[in-house]
This record gives sequence, C-alpha cells and structure tokens, in this order.
Amino acid sequence: MWERCARAAMLAVSLLAGAARADDLADFHAAVENVAAHNRVALGYLRSENADLAAIELERMREAWGALASRFAQTPPAQLQGNPLYATAFVEAPTRIATALMMVDAGHLGPARDSLLAVRNAISTLRRTSRIEVLADCVLDANAAMDALIAYRDSPPDWTIAGTGEDVAAKASAYAGVIRRCDGMASASIRQSEEFRRLIDGALASIALVPEAVSSRDNALLHRILIELRSFDNLLAFRFG
Repeated sequence: MWERCARAAMLAVSLLAGAARADDLADFHAAVENVAAHNRVALGYLRSENADLAAIELERMREAWGALASRFAQTPPAQLQGNPLYATAFVEAPTRIATALMMVDAGHLGPARDSLLAVRNAISTLRRTSRIEVLADCVLDANAAMDALIAYRDSPPDWTIAGTGEDVAAKASAYAGVIRRCDGMASASIRQSEEFRRLIDGALASIALVPEAVSSRDNALLHRILIELRSFDNLLAFRFG
C-alpha cells in the first residue's frame, strides 16, 4: 500500500513538474512576444521615418526585454536548456536595442532597423535550434520566400529565356506553401481573426493569379500581383512577425 502511495505521489510530482515546464515555455513565449510586439512597431516607425515615435517604442522594447531577462536569463525553460545560443541572445539583444536607440538619436535609421532585425532573427534562430517554432518564425520564412519572388517586380521576367515561366511559378508556389503553413501554425484565435484572414486569404488570392500572368506572359499583371503580395507580406511581418 505504501509503495502504491509513493508511486502515486512521485507520478503527481512528475506531472506537476511537467506542467510547470510547459507553463515556463508558454510564459517565455509570451514575454518574447511582448518584446517582439514593440520591435515590430518600432520597425514600422523606422520604415515611415518617424524617429521620435520609434525611440519611444524602443524604450518600451528595452523595458520588455528587461522583464524577460529578469525571469528567464538565468533560468531558461526546460526546452531551451543547453542551447548554446541562449546566453548569447541575452547578452547581444540588449546591446542591439541600445545600439538602435543610439542610431535613432543620431538620425541613422537604416542601421537602427538593421539592429532590430538582428534581434528578431536571433530570437528565431534560438527557438529553431531547440526545435521550437512559433508563428513569428514562419512569418520570417514567408518574408524570405517573398524576397525571392519580388525580384521580378524590379526586373521583369524575360519570357524568351527558357525556364523563366517555370521559375516564376515555382517561387510563387513556394511562397504560397509557406503562407499555408503559417495559417496552419496560428492559434485558433489568430487564425479566425479578421485581420489575419484578410492577410492570408488576400495573399493566396493574389498568388492564384500568377499562373495567368505566366501563361499570358503579362508583365504588367505580374507587376500588380507582386505589389499586392509585398503589401500583404509587409503587413504580415508588421503584425505577426
């Protein structure tokens, strides 16, 4: 009887520890998302060259990172323990945020943007090396796929070159694949939100027109499609990246 009770107690402790570890990871994600939200807004202000509002948002981002670091810098969630990039991220991120603030104060908005993008990429790489992926990571992949496709906006395809149509179609298909993956990764509340649906469904609707542009070799149509897709892509990154 005592053995059964002991085993039951050990099982209960194990289950509680597992739940705590899951909660730690969920809390870590929430704290990182708080940092990322300020990062996205700051990047938006930098894109529109509003240095004053970017600086305010960067100060908020620095505070959010401080809150994240105070809880998790020394005690990573179980899933991130042993990740060699963990300590590096907690050293480099505040330095990059401070650098971005200095660059904004000096009027160098491009380098400030680069610093913030570096924070975004470093956090994503940290998660991925621990085999953790969230929606923001998928959005990063979507941005990369769109970068490959958008090249045809500024350098219209030469349809007389063999394989050009296939290349355009393949890049559009790759982008659509990532968009669908992001749709599948989103939480139920995000997936059902009007904003997210507008971006995802709008991007997929635009991609669906690419075969027509390819078959008709219509550079004007392709140009319009790519402008629409870049708009969706930027908004996706601004809101969910």
